[in-house]
Amino acid sequence: MEKIVEKDLVYAINACVFEVYRQLGHGFLEKVYENALVMELQGRGFTVQNQAPFAVRYKGAIVGEYYADLVVDDIVIVEVKAVERLHPAHEAQILNYLKATGKKVGLLVNFAHPKATVKRFVL
Repeated sequence: MEKIVEKDLVYAINACVFEVYRQLGHGFLEKVYENALVMELQGRGFTVQNQAPFAVRYKGAIVGEYYADLVVDDIVIVEVKAVERLHPAHEAQILNYLKATGKKVGLLVNFAHPKATVKRFVL
C-alpha cells in the first residue's frame, strides 16, 4: 500500500504536470515537456534525476540498462510521453522500470491533445 508521503508526492507531481500543460499546451516534443517538468518540480523544491540510469539484472549479472525520464525525490518514476494515445507498450515500460529499480510508484504522463493525462502504477 502507498505511504501517505507517496500520495502527497504523486499529488504534487500531478499539479506540476498540469501547470506545464497549462503553460505550454499541446504539440511539442516529449523532451520539451520533460525539461519543463524538471524545471517545475525543482522550482517547487523537489529533487529530480533526469534520464536516471538503472541496470537490469538477471541472476546477478547486468543484462541491460535503461533510463527513466525522471525520478522524483528518489521515490516516484515519471515516464513522459507526447503521443496521440498511450499503448500497452508504454504501460509495460513503466511497470518494467518499477520492477527493475524496486521503486513502488510510477507515473505515465502523456502531454497529448486535448489534455494531459497521468496514469499511476503501484507495485
